Parts: sequence; C-alpha cells; structure tokens
Amino acid sequence: MGWDVWLLLGAGIVIASILAVRVAHRSGLPSLLIFLGFGLVIGESGFGLQFENPELAQQMGLIALAIILAEGGLTTNWNHVRRSVPTALVLATVGIGVSIAAVAVPVHALLDMDWRTSLLLGAILASTDAAAVFSVLRRLPLPPRLAGILEAESGLNDAPTVIAVMLLSAAASPSLGNALLLVVFELVVGAVVGLAVGPLGVYALRRIALPVSGLYPIAVLALAFVAYAGAVLLHGSGFLAVYLASLVMGNSRMPHRGASRGFAEGVAWLAQIGLFVMLGILASPSEMPSAIVPGLVAGLILVLVARPLSIVVSAFLVRLAGVDRLDWREQAFLSWAGLRGAVPIVLATIPWAATSVADGTAKLVFNEVFVIVVVYTLLQGPTLPFVAKLLGLSTPDEARDLEVESAPLEELNADLLQIKVPPTSKLQGVEIFELRLPSDAQVTLIVRDGRTFVPTDSTRIRIDDQLLVVATAACRDTVERRIRAISRRGKLAGWFGERGT
Repeated sequence: MGWDVWLLLGAGIVIASILAVRVAHRSGLPSLLIFLGFGLVIGESGFGLQFENPELAQQMGLIALAIILAEGGLTTNWNHVRRSVPTALVLATVGIGVSIAAVAVPVHALLDMDWRTSLLLGAILASTDAAAVFSVLRRLPLPPRLAGILEAESGLNDAPTVIAVMLLSAAASPSLGNALLLVVFELVVGAVVGLAVGPLGVYALRRIALPVSGLYPIAVLALAFVAYAGAVLLHGSGFLAVYLASLVMGNSRMPHRGASRGFAEGVAWLAQIGLFVMLGILASPSEMPSAIVPGLVAGLILVLVARPLSIVVSAFLVRLAGVDRLDWREQAFLSWAGLRGAVPIVLATIPWAATSVADGTAKLVFNEVFVIVVVYTLLQGPTLPFVAKLLGLSTPDEARDLEVESAPLEELNADLLQIKVPPTSKLQGVEIFELRLPSDAQVTLIVRDGRTFVPTDSTRIRIDDQLLVVATAACRDTVERRIRAISRRGKLAGWFGERGT
C-alpha cells in the first residue's frame, strides 16, 4: 500500500477512536479497552497487519508515556494534590516494593515461575497507569485529598517501576544493595532535572515574546521533553523529570497557559490512541488462551493481595510519620482504584526486547500482562463510581475547574470555578450573601433550568443550579472550603465545626 492509503487508514482509526471516547465516557469504560480492540482488529488475527517488533514498540511506548505524563503534570492542580504528595511518594516508592514482593512470592509458588520471572512480573504490574487514572478518576466526584493521592501516585510511580523492570531485564542484575542505590540515584537525578527545567522554562516563556501565540504550547511540550531527554542522558529518571517539569509549568503563571494545557491534552489523547492501537496490533490473540489462567491468577493476587497490602503498609508509614491518616474506607477505595493500563503492557516489552530473557518466557509474560490489563480494567473501571458511593466517598457537590479557552483571567491572577448543586446539598435555600465568600470572590452567574442570570445578594440557591464563581488565586481554596462546608452542614456550618476540608 502507498503512503496515502496508510495516511487514510491512520486518520480513520483516529476519528473512530475519538467517536469511541464518547461511548466510553457514557458507559464508564476506560477508553483504552476500545483502542486495544481496534489494534486487535487491525492485527494479525483481524485484517492481517503483521507487527512483532518489541524493540520498536518499547521505544514508541516510552515516548508516548512521556507525553501522557507531561499532560498529567500540566493539568494537575498543585493546590489539590499538595497535601497528598507525601502519601503519594510513599505509595510510589515503598508501596511499589511491597507490591513487587507480594506478587512475586505467591506467583513463584502457584505458577511455578522462577524467582527472576516472578519478580519481573511483579515489577511490571506494580505501577498504576497515569492515562487510565486521569481519564477515569477526573470524572469521579471524589474528595480533593483522595483524588490528589491517586493522581500524584500515578504520575510518580512510573519512574521507580521502569527502573526496576530495566534492572530485572538486564543480563547481569546487580545485588539488592546496589540496585537500591541505583534506583535512588536515578530518582534524585530525575527530580533535580525536572525541578530545574520547569522553573527555567517558565522564566524564559515569561520574558521571551514569541511572534505567534500558537508557539507557546509547542515550546511548553518541547521543554517537557528537554527534561525527559536531559535526565536520561544523565542516567536519571526521564519519567520523573518530565512529570515534575510539567507540574511546575502547569501551575505557574505564564503566557497562554490555558492554550498550552489544551494542546498537551490533545497530543496526549493522540499518544494514547496510537499507543493502545499499536499494543493491540503487537498482541497475538492466538497465543492468549494459554495465558488466560496464569494471567487471571496473577491478576487476582495483584488486586486482592498486593495492591491492598501496599496501601496498608504505606498508610501505616504515613500515619506513623504523622504526615497523613487514611481511614479504612479510603484505603479500600485506593486498593480498588489501582488501575493498570498501557504502562504494564509497555513495560512487558522491555524483557521481550532484552536478549538476556528467554524469548518464550518474555512473550508469555507479555501475554499474561495483556490479559490482566484487559480483564481487570474491564472489572475495575466501570465499578469505581459504585465503589466510591458504597464507601461513602462520592462528593458530587465538589467545586470543579471550568476550562476556559479565551479569558483575561490569567492576567487578573484569577480562577473561574463551576459548582453544581446536587440533590442532597444543603446549599438549597441559601441566599448568595449567606455564602459569605471572601471579598476577592464573587458569584457572577447562575445557570438554572437552561436559563442564565446574574444573581443578587438575595438570590436563593436551588437544587441543580450551576454557579459560576470568579475568585483570585489567593482565595480560591477558601472559597472551595466555604462552599463545601455549607453544602454539607448548611449556612451555620461554622457553628458545627465544619471547615470543608
């Protein structure tokens, strides 16, 4: 086929994938399953496209993951995740180690795998997937602290996991002590590079007047890859560097920040589509039946043993350190919300591409990981809203960011918030002046029954109203906490000790 045919085919796949996202959004299914399905249809068991190049798949997969992490950093609100970072760091380090061991030991005993392969499988499955977490959890009305833990963990845990998989796939694996030192060294280098490139990039973008506004988003994404490539060249963690650099840039005041976030989101979706379709083409459905039983067994161990154990151990450590306190409901939800997606499948291509791991064993591991991701994402993704509601963690009254394409808010150092009043909210009947918002915040518009109007101080809030609130960056947290408090306990929330945290 000519290049024009391939271009037409690629464009058709992208358009079909975009339409599929709408279906996935309505059904609650992670869109990655649909993209993987497209790849399987195009691949050897469908239209017959042959692709079995784990080296190329590995390189393309790592680049796609870097783009997804860059988008995650740029769109993560630091104010929402700041309190959650210490807990997320423990989950992304100690939790990873606990998860690897908790998978390796029973897999070695039950599936008769050698220790190296068992540890390798545990490392591949240890990381939660940023794309799956960002796409699913950002639609869930969760408390900011809990959502922040999951978001920060998914952005931070790729780095140590990749290092662990690389070490276990190497021809000569170092001793445990040397391996831990190497992990610490790579993480430190990655963090230093990311925290250097991010502020320097913001400084440069603020002072260099580019001739076209469309160049700013390109420059931001290029700076993210400067962090990634720079860290890799210094033998550090490129994933940690790109995430931290993007997090700094996404939460700094710089020109056309909203446009840069939108551009990164679009590129990340394109990366996700290409990544999952490629992995679907790489898979061989004819070889999957032999991987179903061991894959389901390993998945059960991961979901019912390894993930909960890593959460319990991490929660104990952060509580012991006085950093955070997770109750049993939060621990239960964090255990169930450890979504796996493209990351484990991409990591499974590393031993497959390595000459130090037997091809048959590595391909079997890849097939098992593929089965685990498909089956358990199908099981966990759609049930997350139900589990959150069952555990009493669903908070539909939480304030949400409203994405604005063009507004002078950045110059005013202000944010635009959208608050939807749910049926159970005690905001019902509260007058606007009774919200007692800070002087730097104002309810500017109410959307009610399809109509919009500017409220007065005596306007009473009703169920299903949508409030648009303009608040300066300095008082935004105060506004969110105040509205949350009133929604929970009414206009006398302060008398009841409710602070909306």
